[in-house]
Parts: sequence; structure tokens; C-alpha cells
Amino acid sequence: MDRGRHRNKPHLGSLSPAHQFPAIRITAKRTATLADPAPPLAFPPAPPDLPAIMTARAAAGRITAVLGPTNTGKTHLAMERMLGHASGMIGFPLRLLARENYDRIVRIAGKGAVALVTGEERIVPPHPRWFVATVEAMPLDRKVEFLAVDEIQLMADPERGHVFTDRLLHARGLSETMFIGSDTVRPLLRKLVPEAEIIARPRFSTLSYTGPRKVTRLPPRSAVVAFSVADVFELAELVRRQRGGTAVVMGALSPRARNAQVAMYQAGEVDYMVATDAIGMGLNMDLDHVAFARLSKFDGRAPRRLTAPEIAQIAGRAGRHMNDGTFGTTAEIGGLEAEIVEAVENHRFDPLRSVWWRNSDLDFRAPALLLRSLGERPPLPVMRRAGEADDQQALEALARDPDIVRRAGSRGRVRLLWEVCQIPDFRKVMSEHHARLLGQIFRHLTDPEERLPEDWVARQLKALDRTDGEIDALVQRIAHIRTWTYITHRPNWLDEAAQWQERAIGIEDRLSDALHDRITQRFVDRRSALLVRRLGAARDLAAAITAEGEVRVEGVYVGEMRGLAFVPDRAGDGETVRTLVAAANRVLPGEIQTRVQALADDPDEAFRVDPDGRIAWRGVAVVRLAAAETALAPRVEPLPVEFLDGVLRETVRRRLERFIRGLVAGVFRSLAAPVDGLAGPARGLLYRLGERLGSVAAAEVEGLVASLAPEDRRRLSRLGVRFGRETVYVDRLLKPAAVGLRALLWSVYRDLPLPAPVPPPGRLSVAATGTDAVFWDAIGYRAVASQAIRVDRLESFAACLRTRQAPFTLDGALASRIGLRLADLPPVVRALGYRSRETEGGLAFTPIPRRPRKRAEAAEAPSDHPFAKLAGIEFAQ
Repeated sequence: MDRGRHRNKPHLGSLSPAHQFPAIRITAKRTATLADPAPPLAFPPAPPDLPAIMTARAAAGRITAVLGPTNTGKTHLAMERMLGHASGMIGFPLRLLARENYDRIVRIAGKGAVALVTGEERIVPPHPRWFVATVEAMPLDRKVEFLAVDEIQLMADPERGHVFTDRLLHARGLSETMFIGSDTVRPLLRKLVPEAEIIARPRFSTLSYTGPRKVTRLPPRSAVVAFSVADVFELAELVRRQRGGTAVVMGALSPRARNAQVAMYQAGEVDYMVATDAIGMGLNMDLDHVAFARLSKFDGRAPRRLTAPEIAQIAGRAGRHMNDGTFGTTAEIGGLEAEIVEAVENHRFDPLRSVWWRNSDLDFRAPALLLRSLGERPPLPVMRRAGEADDQQALEALARDPDIVRRAGSRGRVRLLWEVCQIPDFRKVMSEHHARLLGQIFRHLTDPEERLPEDWVARQLKALDRTDGEIDALVQRIAHIRTWTYITHRPNWLDEAAQWQERAIGIEDRLSDALHDRITQRFVDRRSALLVRRLGAARDLAAAITAEGEVRVEGVYVGEMRGLAFVPDRAGDGETVRTLVAAANRVLPGEIQTRVQALADDPDEAFRVDPDGRIAWRGVAVVRLAAAETALAPRVEPLPVEFLDGVLRETVRRRLERFIRGLVAGVFRSLAAPVDGLAGPARGLLYRLGERLGSVAAAEVEGLVASLAPEDRRRLSRLGVRFGRETVYVDRLLKPAAVGLRALLWSVYRDLPLPAPVPPPGRLSVAATGTDAVFWDAIGYRAVASQAIRVDRLESFAACLRTRQAPFTLDGALASRIGLRLADLPPVVRALGYRSRETEGGLAFTPIPRRPRKRAEAAEAPSDHPFAKLAGIEFAQ
């Protein structure tokens, strides 16, 4: 490098150790953390040709490609080279890597000199000299002296490869351009960028194959790799039980949660890591050994076997800097083929033969023309046209909407539509929900205000700002909030955008912290870790569970089983209890499995629905009811219990779902009767009764009742349907047990507080306070004035009023019909259509003439209504 030209620019080689990139040390007893003071990186001598090429003054427009396996210092070299120029930009394949290296450069050059640009984060000071970005978000309109792209071999990735190919062809620095990646890309680089100087980098340490081992026999500082969430959780549970705890790293985790798990591992709190191939790129850790528990993965279309380069990329995480590493498999899958081992150990792989390409010269005159330009064929034989990426699929979906096409009536609007379509769906489902969200955003941005409404955005963010729930729920919320973080970072889409960005990032951080806590709680048992370390060879501890549910370890009581949950004993010396409880965990999974099987085999009499919305098994709550699409089919959610995962959790859920469905079907049997032969008005009336769980105001179904054929009316009457002047109802659903179930189902459906305010058995009326009138209708009571009156007694009371000669006065006999005091009757009578006046004998009431109502048309019950489904159920006689 020409030091005279860059005399005032920071350079890694000339900085003090405190300013260098921190290195991670590996010692025999303890691993240093990223926060520890660290010496400068010490690389082995470079290849003979490297000093002449990389330390000489860069020629204008020079293009270099630095290729080699993992652990060669390629990325460090690129950043050092960038800081030697007056300005620069480097693109990383992951937001996680971009943020990590941004922080490192900030420690060297200060915040004012460095910008971070990713889809979800944008930190741009007034006059930045260097830009750190994700490859997709590189601000290529900025001209810089130096430009680099990391992991350039991802041109061969079917999902994102076209972006890397575009950067290879079009992204350039004014003085120097550098591409970093695997040596497998060398032949393609020579064809696509023949002027590039290719530099090989050797690996600093060796990587050796050690064969298969049991998971429980892996050495400390090992990572176990699988390729599905279910496998990762199963392996993490195994490691937790046998070794006390493990860090968990998956692509579905947010960068913050992933970093927290890695930091826990780096700090030595756990000696093991269970991960997906998310560790294969950019996570530098003190790993000594990588064990593959699976050798196949789902690539988005079908399961396929890992290639040798993929195995090498992941295995290369073992052994960092000058420390050698090992790799192997778990005993369950056997060993690797000799040719794969030889290729990985010697870093010799078949070269890439093609790259993915998508046209970047787009036609923004109309959505249809934009789609056509995206489908252009590649210009060279080594290029393959990329499949329809998420943004292109979103564009196709929105282009089918006439309103969207009408709004996209100019080049600027089509360009805006394309920007909206590039909003990522981090949930990776490309669902109709995501397409609808994109449509809403585009409509808002093409309204006169040309901004996203703040109240609408606030509602979206508020719905995600919850840290309750288990790991899966938190992962989904994080994926969703990452989409909104991306949206808030779009220029000119929001007023006060900085505040919205801060709010979205804050929500993501809170969710990430909660996710890290949940994973740690689930897969790190410090008690077991302590037990393993302290007892060493005495691992075969005597542990048992008595018939009464007591859990004993080495004869000492440590807790008890209640239902499906283990409740530890809190008495005694804390250190001793924690150690023994960890040992008890070895027998709990088997006991949970036994109890789940017993729960599945028990008859319905073993279960009880509690007023708080939980279902108890043998007296202990095991699940809760949650809102679903209809009140009559609530969801069943197992309560969080340790070791109740996967198949066991599903077994509990299905058994209790079958129980609640059977209970509902039995209580509402009248409404679920076959409707064959019933005319439309009769089916419509049953549908309306089902919506309100058995009773509906007569005025709401007057037209249906009037349209009933005599035979249909008789059939409904035999089912228990009563046709009152005030209410049409099913008399069997007014019994106390039915009323209680109706109150519970409605409260769960409408997310009302539990327990529900159910009238005591035998009470004909209660004060109608604390909830709305629809609740009382749903449980068989009618809210009249300030009273909720059972509908059958309200009918009797109203009929008695109609028989009295007007004007009439009230008496105790009337009050007793609905269980009220005489003083409480006047407002009720007035609400039923009577006016009152003062007379010498007290209040006198006369009916108010009713206006004739228009006859309502008969409504047909929809086929997807729950009662239409219940009608097909055959009940035991």
C-alpha cells in the first residue's frame, strides 16, 4: 500500500492493540469473550505473490478476487484494505455480519465516519467515509474508492444468487474492487470478470475428520448441526439432560437473540451448541468440533443431501485462527464417505458451473412491462435465469388487482410499486396476508397524503409488542416486526420516520431478549450442568417417582408431579436442592410420556372444565381454551410444561380438543339435529340460534318465524325451540350447566374476562352490569333496563302483562315471576313497551302501540357454520 497517499487514514496494521479487531483466544481452561481485551490479529505469512499485489499502490479500477476456504482472514483483509482508502463500501451476506463488522470499524474510526445500511437498519452520519451494508442494500449510487462483496460464491444460490451476480457485474469502486469467497467460483470469475486478479488464501489451521460419536460423548466446545427446528430442539433437549445445557442457533432467530446465544456459549456458561446451518456463515466462535446429526436438508422444494462444499462451510467453523479443528457425525447417522472427507480436509471441490441472473435494467412504464423485463433471458450461457423471487411473486399478485394497476399509472408509481413489492416477508410464507399488507401500503402511499397513516402503523406495531408466549410465537412476532422495521426505514414513507424506526427496533429488541430468555430457560439447566461437573463419574444416580407423584433422587425428596408438571421442593439448602433436581430431570421425560399416555387413554369423566377457561385432568389444569373462528369450536392450548414438546404436546391437545368438542356437541345437541327436509327459513333460524348459542331476540328473526311452514315449526318445537314474543330460544339450554358452558364459550370467543359473571343456579334475574347486552343474550338472559332476566321467565312476565286490562298497576305477584323486588319493576315494564303515569293508586301502565315491522327475508344458514358441521355428527343413542 502507498503509505504516503493514505498517511492520515486509519489502518489496522498501524493501530494500537486496543483498536484492532478483537480476536478470540482459546485456552485450556477458559474461553475469552468478545468483550475481553484482545491482542491484534496475527495472521500467518501470506502467499509469496500477495505482498506484491496487495501492498502496492492500487491501480485505478483494479479488480481483485480473494478466494479460499473458511478461516483464511479474507474478510479481515478486505476491511483493512477498505480503511486504507479515503472512502469505501463492503457488502455482507447477512445483517448479522454487517452489524458485527460495523461495530468493529466504529471502534477504530468512530461513529461519524462509518454508515450501516441494511434492509432493517440504517445508520448514516452526515459525512460517512465508509459504508457497511448487506449485499442487497448496498447504496451503489454512492461513488467510493474501494468496494468489496463478501461470499461472492452465493451467485450460485437459487434464492439470492441473482443479487450477487448483479454486484459482480456492476458494482465497482473508483480505485479498487474486491470480491471475497470460495475457490469454487474461480472459473466463473475468469469468464465473467476476466480482468480480475485472483489471489488464493490458505486456511490458517487444519481441519480433520474424527468419525461418528454419540451426542452424549461429544467433547466440550462442540456444535451439533441439524436442519429442522424439530431436530434442533430434540438434540438440544438431549444435550440439556446429559450435559446441563446448550446454546441454540437457528436462522429463524433474530440477530440480537442469535448473538446472545453465541455470547452465552463464548462466556463458557455452556460447553455445547446445537444449531442449523446458520452457523456456517459469519459466526466466529471458539469451536473445537462440529458434529453433523443430519446430512440432508429441505431446500424449499424437496429434501436433498448436503454437498461437500456445504459440509466444508459448516465444518470450517471448528478451529479458528491458528487452532486446529475437527469434524464428524453423530453415531445415529454413521460416518461420512471417504471422498467427502478427503475433499473437506483438503478443500478441493468441484467448481461452480453456473450462476443465477435476473435482469436489472427494468421497464417501469407499466406493471405488465416491469414483469416482462424481470423475465428477460440471461445474456451468457453460464447464467441461469433466476426463479420468481418473493418480490416478483408479490408483484404478480398485486398486478392482478385492477385498483393497484390503476394507481400505478406513471413511471414513478410503478417504481414505487416495485419498492413496495421488495418489502421482505421474514416469515418466509409469501402468504395472502403479506400480499394484502403490500397492497394496503401501496394504496396508502398513492393516496393524496402519500404517507402511511400513523394510527394504522401504530396499531400494527402495538399488536406485535408482546413478549408472552413460547418460542414459536416469539419467533413469528420477530419475523413480523422485522418486516415493519424494514418498512420504517424506507425514505419518505412515514412522517417522523426516525421515531417509528426507533419504536420498531425497540420492539424487536424486547422480543429478541424474551426469545433468548425462553431458549435459555428451556435448554440451559444450570443445576444439571453443576451436577455433571461435580459428580463426574457418579452419573448413574438413583432417581424414582412414587405412585403418589413424589420425585426422589438418591432417596431424597426433591419435588412432586402435579398433573403433567414437576413442582420442585424449595426447602433445604439451595445448592444441594438444585443439584438433586437436575438429576431428577433424567426421569421426568419418561414420566411425562407415561402421564400423557394415561391422559390420552382416560375417559371423559377424568376431565373438568373450570370457570377460568382451563381444562383439568384428574383435578389439575393441563390446557386452556383460546378464541377461534367460532364460539362453539375454541382452540385448545396446552399449558407450558417442561418436557411437554412435539408429539406429546400434540397428543394432549388432540385429546382435550376431542373432549371439549364432545361436550359442546352434547349440550347443543338440539341445534345440531339433522336439517334434512327443513326449508330455508327453518335452517336460517337454527343458524341464528347457533350464532347466539341458543337464544335470539324475537324482533331479529321475526321474518324467519313468520315464514316457517307448520311442519317445520312443529319439528323445531320438538327440538326444544320455543317461539316467544320477546325471545326465540332453546329451553334445554337454560339449565344451569348449559348456561355456565355458554358463558365460558362466549367469553373465550370474545376475549372477555374469566370467570364469566354467570347467574347463580336458580336466579331468574341479576343486575346487568359489568358486560354488554350481547353477553346476556348468549347465555340465555335478556338485558332489560338494568336487569338481566332469564328469557323463559321474561316471556312469562311479558305474557302476564299483556293479559292485564289497561291501565294496570304492579304487584308482588308480577315481581315474583322474574325474581325482582316490586320497586325494581317499573323500568323493566317501560322497557317492554309500556308508558306510565301517576294515579291516586300509584303508577298505572298502558301499552304503547307498536308500529308494524317490515317482514325480514328468510336467511339461509351458511354451509360452513359450526352447526352445519355439527349436524353431520352421529351421536350415540
